[in-house]
Amino acid sequence: MKLFPAIDLRNGHCVRLYQGDYDRQTTYGDDPVAQAEAFIDAGAEVLHLVDLDAARTGEPTNRSVIGSVCRAVDVPIQVGGGVRSVEAAEALFSLGVDRVVIGTAAIEHPDLVAELAERGRPVVVGLDARGDRVATHGWTTDSGHTVAELADRFASVGVAALVVTEISRDGTLDGPDVAGLTDLLATTELPIVASGGVGTIDHLRALAGVTVPDGDRRRALAGVIVGRALYEGRFSVPEALRAIATSEVGS
Repeated sequence: MKLFPAIDLRNGHCVRLYQGDYDRQTTYGDDPVAQAEAFIDAGAEVLHLVDLDAARTGEPTNRSVIGSVCRAVDVPIQVGGGVRSVEAAEALFSLGVDRVVIGTAAIEHPDLVAELAERGRPVVVGLDARGDRVATHGWTTDSGHTVAELADRFASVGVAALVVTEISRDGTLDGPDVAGLTDLLATTELPIVASGGVGTIDHLRALAGVTVPDGDRRRALAGVIVGRALYEGRFSVPEALRAIATSEVGS
């Protein structure tokens, strides 16, 4: 299971929102490049960036910042927020982004995901869950689909992974939805990256220990996105990496 330190961008700053609420923002720094470098220097091998301004308005406000981060660090970077067209996705890939994360647009226009996949572009679909239901448009609208239904839909399209965020836990530090993630892992062969609620080392250990039978082996979560807990010093990147490594099945 990979650790994805999160850098959420708003007006060029590193921020976190509480349960996606733009009026409940905490700003952690004004230098995303320095923050990215700090995560990598601490041992992180991948990064997760979100353009919150683009997610809200569709305008790529932080695209230049994303490009600066890509040039500054030599690790895979996945980026989400406001990716609503092939052109928007291609603009991010041209900056050096490795994977794009598409949420509402993927659900409303699955042909967008299919076209990018046909081009050989790695696409991650973001599913924001309230219970087993997926919400869209900044978590304000019920999509009419369950997480499992959408996982099944995208399994045949060629997506690289799913990022599954439990809305009620996002930014709370109260713990991830281990049971829900375990159930989903058992229903899809797509790689799953967990997001939301991680606040302690024990939360990471619990996620690293999630596995389901897969033939004569066991399959685990592909990754976990962590933001607020790292920024607030609940644990460090090295501590997180050690906890994951020692908790994974077979370690």
